Amino acid sequence: MIAHNHVQEIESVLDGRTTGRDSQVSDSWKRCVEVYGMDPSRADPAHIVTETELREHRMQAERMIASARSGLQSLFRQVARQNYTVLLTDAKGVCVDFFGDRNFETELRGSGLFMGADWSEELAGTSAAGACIVTGEPVTIHQDDHFGNAHTALSCTAAPIYDSMGQLAAVLDISLLQSPSPKSSQNLAMSMVTASARRVEMANLMAQSRREWVLRLSASPEFLDVDPEAAVTLDGSGRIIGFTRGADKLFRGHAPTLLGQRIDSFLALSVDDLPDLMRDRPTEDRVVNMPDGGALFGHAIAPQAPRSTGAVTRRLQRKGGSLAALAGPDPEMQRLLMQAERLATTDVPLILSGETGTGKMRIARALHVATGKDRDLITVECAAQTPDRLIEALGPPGPMRATLILRRIEELPPDVQALLSALLDERPGLRPVATSCVDLGQAVHEGRFHKPLFYRISGAFLSVPPLRKRRDLDWLMDRLLRRRAPDELRLSPSARAELAGRVWTGNLHELERVLDVAVTLCDGDVIDLPDLPVPADSGPVAPEEDSLEDVLEACGWNMAQAARRLGVNRSTVMRRVRRSGLALPL
Repeated sequence: MIAHNHVQEIESVLDGRTTGRDSQVSDSWKRCVEVYGMDPSRADPAHIVTETELREHRMQAERMIASARSGLQSLFRQVARQNYTVLLTDAKGVCVDFFGDRNFETELRGSGLFMGADWSEELAGTSAAGACIVTGEPVTIHQDDHFGNAHTALSCTAAPIYDSMGQLAAVLDISLLQSPSPKSSQNLAMSMVTASARRVEMANLMAQSRREWVLRLSASPEFLDVDPEAAVTLDGSGRIIGFTRGADKLFRGHAPTLLGQRIDSFLALSVDDLPDLMRDRPTEDRVVNMPDGGALFGHAIAPQAPRSTGAVTRRLQRKGGSLAALAGPDPEMQRLLMQAERLATTDVPLILSGETGTGKMRIARALHVATGKDRDLITVECAAQTPDRLIEALGPPGPMRATLILRRIEELPPDVQALLSALLDERPGLRPVATSCVDLGQAVHEGRFHKPLFYRISGAFLSVPPLRKRRDLDWLMDRLLRRRAPDELRLSPSARAELAGRVWTGNLHELERVLDVAVTLCDGDVIDLPDLPVPADSGPVAPEEDSLEDVLEACGWNMAQAARRLGVNRSTVMRRVRRSGLALPL
């Protein structure tokens, strides 16, 4: 009876009738039916990703997991006695960290309150994590707020976690298998999860900002040093190069984006005033005036002295430098290079995964150099292979030892994949190092990649981070600039802040082309904003709203197709639809 009434209420919402549900819930129900084609009468079980998929999701979210871990533990200690489970999902909705009572593991796993559960709205229907990803706002989905009948016993409250560039990075969720009926019973849960998400954002920004000024802000002097509401990272000229969601809300309406804006556009202070706001002064004296007459309290944290790239790089440099030259002081890249250095002299097959242009081939070649002089090098462009070409490239069976770099192995034609697996078995001296822009484990699961070949080449996985997630962008810009202009050509602070704020969908390839143009256009010895080309994906001709509507029309308002065409995820498309005022066709 409950399931029947639930379906009837969803149908009423679809017909435009008011049922008393929160708008976040009714809007999500509409998306579930009209966009994702879901059936509310079904009781689909929780979707748990494979171990391979989970490993990839956790590797991509590694930095955020590290920043959030302490906050999640603290939150779980507060709510464990009330039988809450604490989940951290990535921006795609997959649970990448989890705290719960292991005595109820079977029930938690069956309900999707477990590691590896996919709570994206298109798979799980209306849920707190899924709705939070789409809307970008905190939400409670309580009992039969859930779209699917399998989840109507749950009560889930989630808050978004944004990175220092303003992009959704994760979702923090606390959930109950059983809860009191009134939705108001979860008001305290909402307060706790939003506060915890704010602290995770602050920890993440602080971890990334050791070499820049950080200005933390609070409306109350009592909380300024222990739990401020907002923070921004500033370069030497006072421009914002990172911020928390609290800062975005605080200054919203003053500029379309905070990145690259001068702090004196929002507050009555400059970068030269920051030393007066350091901790050695009484908290109540650190007043920051706002242009509208209001005031906040500020806590400025000075940049730390630059550190060396660490023991890993020094060790690699002593061994020849082929791997050390590929990254600056970026922890994730340093860990990757350390792993590559340890694996270099072994026969373990490798898969280097990552977006186009992240430098996978450079790492593969450097890894070959680090192996020593007893191996030949064979490079195979997989997209252009035929059986005859592959046999010729690999040479005859025998004792030859070689590093076999397989570029974009996912593009190897199906009839050649089985052949390659057999040839590798015949030639034990070949050590495969494959690069890929897709999740090969998922490709195997979907039947798009030859399973025996996958297991033949998947000895170790190294995930190369995209440029937008690397912390050594300054180092990369300076290094690439020196290669192009050795005569001390440099970037102005404003140009550097502008480049730091870009998304870099083309990664290193895009950065190199931008610097090529900037070096050519620059007249003096300083590259400034006018010398920088417009971002390749900025759409300078048509406004975003017009181009978005055109794409949606061309895709028949299929959000998944539109997201693929625009190169973004589905939730980003939904946010753009709402921001532009477009109405979904009924």
